[in-house]
Amino acid sequence: MRKILVSDIMTRDAITIKPETNLLECAKNMVKKRVNSLLLVDQKRLVGFLDQSDILWALIKKSEKELKDIRAIDISPRKLATIKPTSTIDEAIIKMKTLKFERLPVIHGKELVGIITIKDILNFKPEIYPELEELAEIREEAKKLKRLKKAEHLDFEHDGICEECGNHEVLSRVDGKIICETCQSSL
Repeated sequence: MRKILVSDIMTRDAITIKPETNLLECAKNMVKKRVNSLLLVDQKRLVGFLDQSDILWALIKKSEKELKDIRAIDISPRKLATIKPTSTIDEAIIKMKTLKFERLPVIHGKELVGIITIKDILNFKPEIYPELEELAEIREEAKKLKRLKKAEHLDFEHDGICEECGNHEVLSRVDGKIICETCQSSL
């Protein structure tokens, strides 16, 4: 894996949009092209990144009418994590694990040349699945920690968020954990 470069397995025809595209059109593009993210490009230069969670957040906060008024660049993160096409797959995996990202835009000079995703890596070398599974476990543990912080403020034996499954149910403290009846019965 050390000698295989990002450019060898990246997706070269990444789905891009203009930064001024409204969120309703972005959502339609994602559904039509069956992708989870869009790269915002202005004259071959990456200026932003939008994924389905960004659109879901906006959908919850705004009405459909307002989605037409919000531009993609307005909700795109300002700092973007990217990778060079000359980087190795090992470097890409390490960067994805560190940042807890599932995809990285590939930049050569200042131009977007593609995108590399976990799916690209798994399609090329499926035996590294256990290594990438660690990324999912890290993400799940981070979610559990957030739920735990929320649960610390709850009165137990009342409704809340289970530390184990994340469901909103009646909670109890068992062995130092705040869990629901379903998780309690599986112990």
